[in-house]
Amino acid sequence: MPDTPPRSALATHEVTNQPLPRGDLDLWAQDPALRDHAAGAGADTEHLAGYGAKIGTQAMQQAGRDANRHKPDLVLFDSGGRRLDEVRFHPAYHQLMKAGIGAGYAAIAWEGGKGGHATHAAMVYLTSQIEPGVCCPMTMTYAAVPALRADKPLFDLWVPKLTARVYDGASKPLGRKPGATLGMAMTEKQGGSDLRSNATTATPDGDGYRLRGHKWFCSAPMSDGFLTLAQAPGGLTCFLVPRWLEGARNAIQIQRLKDKLGNHANASAEIEFADAVAHRLGEEGAGIPTIIEMVHHTRLDTAMAPAGLMRAALDHAHHWVTHRTAFQKQLIDQPLMRSVLADLALDWEGTLALGLYVARAFDGKTEQDRAFARLGVALAKFLGNKLCPPLIYEAMEVLGGMGYVEDTALPLLYREAPLNSIWEGSGNVICLDILRTLRRAPRAGEVLSLELGRATGQYRQFDAAVKAHMARFPKLPEEGQARWYVESLATLLTAAILIRQAPAAVAEGYVATRLSSDRGRVAGAIGPVDHAAILMRLNG
Repeated sequence: MPDTPPRSALATHEVTNQPLPRGDLDLWAQDPALRDHAAGAGADTEHLAGYGAKIGTQAMQQAGRDANRHKPDLVLFDSGGRRLDEVRFHPAYHQLMKAGIGAGYAAIAWEGGKGGHATHAAMVYLTSQIEPGVCCPMTMTYAAVPALRADKPLFDLWVPKLTARVYDGASKPLGRKPGATLGMAMTEKQGGSDLRSNATTATPDGDGYRLRGHKWFCSAPMSDGFLTLAQAPGGLTCFLVPRWLEGARNAIQIQRLKDKLGNHANASAEIEFADAVAHRLGEEGAGIPTIIEMVHHTRLDTAMAPAGLMRAALDHAHHWVTHRTAFQKQLIDQPLMRSVLADLALDWEGTLALGLYVARAFDGKTEQDRAFARLGVALAKFLGNKLCPPLIYEAMEVLGGMGYVEDTALPLLYREAPLNSIWEGSGNVICLDILRTLRRAPRAGEVLSLELGRATGQYRQFDAAVKAHMARFPKLPEEGQARWYVESLATLLTAAILIRQAPAAVAEGYVATRLSSDRGRVAGAIGPVDHAAILMRLNG
């Protein structure tokens, strides 16, 4: 807040019953649910405490608003007509990137410390509450590391820069930068999610290749390099394409920036490879198995981001209702308002708990951990992202007309809400991937059954819901029922985690309202729950 508060006594009226600006927020200290589930996942809570306090300051909140309001600009040519193919960002974007990269957003999972992936996942959750657009380039930089293991020389050259905790947004070659970011460009016009239909060609050229073709979506086009797919003589292959060459710009031509619904701070582009220099990553013909390691890790972030968006929306709504009255009562004391908020809070905490529990498996070393991570991240991504948009809309409605105005953060959050469901596999793709995983990797199903079994015997409704699921789906369903099957599994897994880790009121409320048909279709249309205990999770 400014040193001198704004004037409330105006010429025609006095401003009352309007909540004051929040000032600095400590996103860790004010979030008991995050503290509990992060500790349960083995995350570095000391690191998260420092990051949560820093990223929630008023200065960072303002940087988030500025980066979102001032969209990136595409600069194709210099004044003399020479190609630049650059994207220019508002200084606030670089400020946020520096804060995230400097705190280890892309690095901490690979530094060998305990709970690195869980700590990273919690950082995604925290950053998403302030400005979700900058998460994209940092997420892809984090996720590229395991894919680069397919080629030791490329790994040794790139990974030290990707994990350096130094942000350098300058346009210069990798060798002259202390830190780097890495993006992705896979989708083409004719194929979308059907990557095997990609038409970009890769022609051998000395020790490398030359790529020629288009990419319909290139995320974060000002990254220092990209992982991409192209048809080499031996089939669809993964390549690393550097953005800058020594003494020259690589032949990556930006056609235009995508005019997106949200995610405004981050640039997404259509590009063409005009015989661009590329380095093969993995064997020819093994493109999808190679790049799937990057996709697997980006999916963790797309499972965590909706929890952060939900938290931010609910935090704004809760602040509003605790500082505003209507009809001679504080809004938070209105029974219907408490029912709506408690119902929404159960979806938020369930999404947070499931995401961090899955992140814990990413830190595991066993075959069981790997199997659960592969299946669990898809379940978490599917369910959390389906719950996110309606939750944010309901939070917007809590503020009434103010929730629809850009002076508040709710429009930004609402525009962002659909993105993570679409990115790295939309709902149908994720459901089919889950069925494929269960068919090809029986161990994943066995681990999931063990997870559900660990929560039985405490709530009759939960035990009955598990039995009902097994009775309805004694075997894997036909494709047309995959969404029903996946939603049921993900909800059961969320309930199992909450039963073991959350306060009794949260677990009981989730089981009673999510595993029973005895409720309506809209938020707040639920039976009795412990509103006070559930809402305590929102304000520490």
